[in-house]
Amino acid sequence: MSRYFTEDHEWIDVDGDVGTVGISDYAQGALGDIVFVDVPEEGRELSKGDEAAVVESVKAASDVYAPVSGTVIEGNAQLADEPALVNTDPEGEGWFFKITLSDVSELDALMDETAYAAFVAKL
Repeated sequence: MSRYFTEDHEWIDVDGDVGTVGISDYAQGALGDIVFVDVPEEGRELSKGDEAAVVESVKAASDVYAPVSGTVIEGNAQLADEPALVNTDPEGEGWFFKITLSDVSELDALMDETAYAAFVAKL
């Protein structure tokens, strides 16, 4: 499985043509305590860069963007009852949605973990 990151602090784990999307540890730390997450519905078509989900914290509300184009196959229903999972395990159980990639080449524009770490270090 390969993990990629966007400059907006989303991550995507890719296994075949399915990607699991969430926000990075850096992003959840900047947001503070997460109090609400709205994930996209199954079947929703997303283009790269579309607003896909909303995350609200005690500090702010932020949009989560689709790192790639595709069709949502699952939203993380657990976040409705436990939005704090995004704080405790942002790059694991706190994932937002799963998507079937419609154009795998879009991954080429994303950062790998090393490049993302260097990007965050400059912020």
